This record gives sequence, structure tokens and C-alpha cells, in this order.
Amino acid sequence: MNLSQYIDHTILSADATSSQVEEICKQAKKYNFYCVCINPCYVSLAKQFLEGNDVKVATVVGFPLGANTSSNKLEECIESIENGASEIDFVINIGQLKSANFTYVEDEINSLAKACHDRAAILKVIIETALLTEEEIVKVSKICCEQNADFIKTSTGFSTRGASISDIKLIKKTIVNSGKSLKIKASGGIRDVDFALALIDAGADRLGVSSGVKIIEEFKSM
Repeated sequence: MNLSQYIDHTILSADATSSQVEEICKQAKKYNFYCVCINPCYVSLAKQFLEGNDVKVATVVGFPLGANTSSNKLEECIESIENGASEIDFVINIGQLKSANFTYVEDEINSLAKACHDRAAILKVIIETALLTEEEIVKVSKICCEQNADFIKTSTGFSTRGASISDIKLIKKTIVNSGKSLKIKASGGIRDVDFALALIDAGADRLGVSSGVKIIEEFKSM
């Protein structure tokens, strides 16, 4: 098992510095992580640090609350891709979902999916499972399937909790029942190899972690 290729090596803190971004890029190259996930202002810099390497650049849109306007998210998405991001992790409007304004959620996901796919980029939809009921998780997962997203991502890492095994299993079941092939990114609170492997076993295809080096070193020592 190539655990490194499951990992999006992440730094999304408000006080993240350019030197810290450079360091996670160095680590990503050393450990052959799938990508780095950084704040939008550092996309061009990360692309520069990773030049000539297979590690991809991911960034976040509408992060971390998801309450920006859809037009704002779309502009942020396009600018990030133009700056060098090949994967976009965007936060849905959670309030609109919980208000049962499903058309709003559908249109927003669809518009960002089209913008990404027109530019050969991947869209990961952050649904913030900590704030949703099981019924809402199923509903928004179905919407992601219908609106051509590439990944469903559990969490921002900034809410009341991160990923859980039950979240992954529920999302996976919904994807399978929809007859689609979307992938799942687990994120938030993944700090050791045992939890990382359990999430993968439950159905996660990618892990958003800031403890990637620790997890890989633990994996090597198993």
C-alpha cells in the first residue's frame, strides 16, 4: 500500500507563512505525497516550489464557512486554477442546505464543477459533516453525485469535529447507491496512522492532514 499517495499535505491556518508553505512543499516532495493543500494566496508560490515535481497543488474556496456568494466562490476558483491549482476544495453554503434550499446548493456545485472541468481541474466539495444530520449528509452527497463533483470531502478542520468512520461509510453508501464513482476525502482530526488506515478501510480515497510526515513515519515502523 502506497499510503503517501493518499495524503494531501495541508496547511490552512490563518497565520501560515510563506516559509511554512515552502517547508510543506519540501516534505511533500520528500515523502511523495499526492498534493499540498494551501490557502489561495500561496498557490503561485507553491507551484513555484513544486516545479518539476509530480506533487499537485490544491487550494480552498469559500473557506472555511462556505457563506460567500456563489459568484465570489466562482471567481476565487477560476483565479486559483489560473495561478496553478489543479484541485479545488470548496465549502458548500451550509446554511442554504440546512434551509432546504437545495436548488441553490445544486447550482453552486454545478457552476464550480464546470469551471474546474473546463480547466482540467478537480473539484472536491466540502460538506462539513459535523454540522449536518445523517439525512442532510445523504442529501448533499446525492447532490454532489448529480452535479458532477469529483470528490466529497468531509470537513474543513475548523468546525466542531473532523472526519469520522461513520461519515465515510454513509457517504460511500450514498455514492454506491447513486451509481456514481465519486471519491471521498476525509479531513479533520487525522493525526495518527491507525485512524488514517481505518478511514481508508471505510472508503476514503484521500486524506487531508497536517500530520502527514508523522503518519508516514508511523506507517514505516509498523
